[in-house]
Amino acid sequence: MPSLEEELFPSTPGKFKIDRGHSMNRQFHRCFASTSTMFLWALFLIALTASYLSFQSFVDSGSRYLSASWGGIQWEKQVRNSAQIHRSGGMSVLVTGAAGFVGTHVSLALKKRGDGVVGLDNFNNYYDPSLKRARKSLLNGNGVLVVEGDLNDAKLLAKLFDVVAFTHVMHLAAQAGVRYAMENPNSYVHSNIAGLVTLLEVCKSANPQPAIVWASSSSVYGLNDKVPFSEADRTDQPASLYAATKKAGEEITHTYNHIYGLSITGLRFFTVYGPWGRPDMAYFSFTRNILQGKPITIYRGKNRADLARDFTYIDDIVKGCLGSLDTSGKSTGSGGKKKGKAPYRIFNLGNTSPVKVPELVNILERHLKVKAKRNIVDMPGNGDVPFTHANISHAQRAFGYKPTTDLQTGLKKFVRWYLSYYGYNNRNGLQ
Repeated sequence: MPSLEEELFPSTPGKFKIDRGHSMNRQFHRCFASTSTMFLWALFLIALTASYLSFQSFVDSGSRYLSASWGGIQWEKQVRNSAQIHRSGGMSVLVTGAAGFVGTHVSLALKKRGDGVVGLDNFNNYYDPSLKRARKSLLNGNGVLVVEGDLNDAKLLAKLFDVVAFTHVMHLAAQAGVRYAMENPNSYVHSNIAGLVTLLEVCKSANPQPAIVWASSSSVYGLNDKVPFSEADRTDQPASLYAATKKAGEEITHTYNHIYGLSITGLRFFTVYGPWGRPDMAYFSFTRNILQGKPITIYRGKNRADLARDFTYIDDIVKGCLGSLDTSGKSTGSGGKKKGKAPYRIFNLGNTSPVKVPELVNILERHLKVKAKRNIVDMPGNGDVPFTHANISHAQRAFGYKPTTDLQTGLKKFVRWYLSYYGYNNRNGLQ
């Protein structure tokens, strides 16, 4: 069977005669009919493929919608109800990391005084997610909705701001922990840098723009050996990736304040502890191991010096967070454009009374009435620093910050919660 090219153009020159034109016409019509048929089949196949892809896209979109933990009329109603303000001059606050340690306490305190609160948390497995779920239940029982979603989900954040005109954002979501950065460095970039930028992008475009208070860290002081640590001290020598991402966060937030007029306050927390705390923290893991009869590892610094921390009880941190929100001032931008200078502040939130780690263990032993099996080793080069000590005079002047809980009292409250939460009884005199 001749090919299409052979039918249209003879293979032997000089054989194409005028008197055989009618034969050529028949061949041309047959070819045209064949081509038209092929063209119609091609159109049919294209249409069929397009229909399939459209249907698949519809199915995929529907699946994503059905599997999403947010969206819909009922969800929007829950968000609005949780964000409703119940006091004169109150605020509506989006709390990121709401199912975390500090986030839970801050959310409860805001709700208790009549502010509107909506939480956001991704419930990752950095530590036991069941503890985060328990905190979520506590928040739900107090009228705080916690939306499950990731900070990098710009569509979710934009939707939340579409539903509620938040006056403030309390940004506490982060990848925490100094040592874990050596195992999973990308998680710190994902949460502490990319997540922060995603949030700031949504906030800068909101109308009205919210004021933002966010958790930096005392870790930014790094290898600084001037004590106590003051906000004006150098912070360009981080000792860990975690510290570096928090320092980067301070630079990034300054940029958004300068360009877009966002009111931003950064809080450098100093070793927060207390009920509902993080299991990866030393006081928490020490308590667990002491009760289980397991040895605890206590690090010491150069020249066999004991490590010391400015342990700060959670209630004092909450007071600092609320004071920062109350004095944050307003953002000055609108729709992503700056209209005037907005506040940019950084505060230390600490206890101002560093305690050596062996003394922390002594206090736990007294409250638990169990002796610890101590394993004392030299501090490895994993990003930890030998001591922390906060100068809080800046926060005192700005909003009257004054910590009131010493380590002895704070650990007693923590131990009481720990024994209750994990089901220990009082047969051995534990209290």
